[in-house]
Amino acid sequence: MTLSPILADPLDGVTHGFFTRQGGVSAGIYASLNGGQGSGDTADAVNENRARIAAHLGIDRLVSVHQVHSARAEVVTGPWDGARPQADAMVTNRPGIGLAVVTADCAPVLLCDGQAGVAGAAHAGWKGVLGGVLEATLSAMEDLGAERDRIAAVVGPTISQRAYEVGPEFVERFLDEDMDHARFFAGGMGDRAMFDLAGFCLHRLREAGVGQVEWTGHCTYSDADRFFSYRRATHLRETDYGRLVAAIAL
Repeated sequence: MTLSPILADPLDGVTHGFFTRQGGVSAGIYASLNGGQGSGDTADAVNENRARIAAHLGIDRLVSVHQVHSARAEVVTGPWDGARPQADAMVTNRPGIGLAVVTADCAPVLLCDGQAGVAGAAHAGWKGVLGGVLEATLSAMEDLGAERDRIAAVVGPTISQRAYEVGPEFVERFLDEDMDHARFFAGGMGDRAMFDLAGFCLHRLREAGVGQVEWTGHCTYSDADRFFSYRRATHLRETDYGRLVAAIAL
């Protein structure tokens, strides 16, 4: 099976892809295009999957960080010399470098200012977005010459609101920052609420002054054939889960 990444119109002309779980060599719960270096999959399978993604994009290799749900963004000038830094976003102005984030319900966000020749990629879970990972990514892109009103940002496949049930303590963390955040929650069963992660990402990007913002509209939880999902794997009591790759290169 060939790789079939989701492409986004705002990034037209930029090498990118939100890759599905299809087209790799991993087996079992990781079938088949698992790009998670921190998963329990075999290193050989993950490395082959990532090599296939790089080849599909026409680049030598992918560069990733050790994702920790932070608000840290790293500037990438080439492959890491040693261990991957702990961060959740990367930016570059160097052609041929594939910035890659991995997700399994969190939102992957790919960004580019084509005029300035600056690209970015962010792993946007609720904690990172609330903490400012998207704003940190934009600031790092600006340091390389990007301008916010020229940036196109696309939120890729992520868990949708109808599948993202949270408890009252979760809601309170958002309301403590801004009572207006209540609009990103819908009523659930009992004291539960349903959180709109994609909508919250779009809101933060627009509020930050990004020129063009879009969500691909895909739900990772509800489409098991195309996407890995941490929450779905938890509900199925699986021992682990694969990770989707989203990547961009100049």
